[in-house]
Amino acid sequence: MEQRTRVFGAAGLTVAIFLLVQLGALALVEPFQSAGFQTVEDPSDPTNSLVYIGIILVFTAGMLAVMKLGVEWILRVVIIATSGLLSLYVFSVVIPASLVVTLGGAQFNVLAWVAAALVALALAVYPEWYVIDAAGVVMGAGAAGLFGISFGLLPAIVLLSVLAVYDAISVYGTEHMLTLASGVMDLKIPVVLVIPLTLSYSYLEETAQATPEGAVSADERLGDGGANDGTATGHGPGASERDVFFIGLGDAVMPTVMVASAAFFAPVEPLVSGIALNLPALTSMVGTMGGLVVLLWLVLKGRAHAGLPLLNGGAIGGYLVGALASGLSLTTALGL
Repeated sequence: MEQRTRVFGAAGLTVAIFLLVQLGALALVEPFQSAGFQTVEDPSDPTNSLVYIGIILVFTAGMLAVMKLGVEWILRVVIIATSGLLSLYVFSVVIPASLVVTLGGAQFNVLAWVAAALVALALAVYPEWYVIDAAGVVMGAGAAGLFGISFGLLPAIVLLSVLAVYDAISVYGTEHMLTLASGVMDLKIPVVLVIPLTLSYSYLEETAQATPEGAVSADERLGDGGANDGTATGHGPGASERDVFFIGLGDAVMPTVMVASAAFFAPVEPLVSGIALNLPALTSMVGTMGGLVVLLWLVLKGRAHAGLPLLNGGAIGGYLVGALASGLSLTTALGL
């Protein structure tokens, strides 16, 4: 009974984190658009997705090269700096500009810069599991919100579909995502969300040389090769034998891109006035959660699985159901 409670608690924490990322992204789409944070000129162009996928492949290759050369500290610096930058995007639209400094003709929201710097500093000096998860929520919401307003409906569907296939190949075929996961675990950076099954678990005390009793070793962990890739878990112990499991931050971000894109681009009235949530976005959230429940069931059995096929598939399928239920034609729903 106690172990079952621990497992349900961990699963509940995972669902809560995913939900926070999704709600955060929905809250940010309108402020991001108003602030001019859209990253492409034509959000409806599906080639934007192919460019982004190319960037992922290059970044993944770079991460593998860094690990092979034994200079992982470079990766840690880059990820922490990226965490600070994404946090700055979020805080710049969330924190009122009550203290603004003008330098060189540009205005700076001092409180937003301070908050973003604190996120990066916390990750650098005290990367305990709850620090990483909190930073992951901020980063995930920010990244999904930015991509959500930058990828129209068709580009978002293309992006999620191709990444789901890539994730499956990288886990079941080449298995380089497993290699990548093994390499990033001990760097203690927010490319993964850390889900403890015991209150006594400490991510800081876990070392590369010795895995805590009952925990999951580096090659048995649920992890992500990068902030925008998928999930893998090793053929290791089941839930009854582990103190923690890991899920890639990209697994929370990528399906949320579909949610945010649906809320921003689908020509459907919001469910509640003033809130960027319409029926297609809501059903996309439901579909993501359905995929997550299946993924967690598989993960807690200690089996190796790619996360994005389930999560992205659920997000896209849920979106299409909501779009058609809202009266949109299939052509319109697909952004054609």
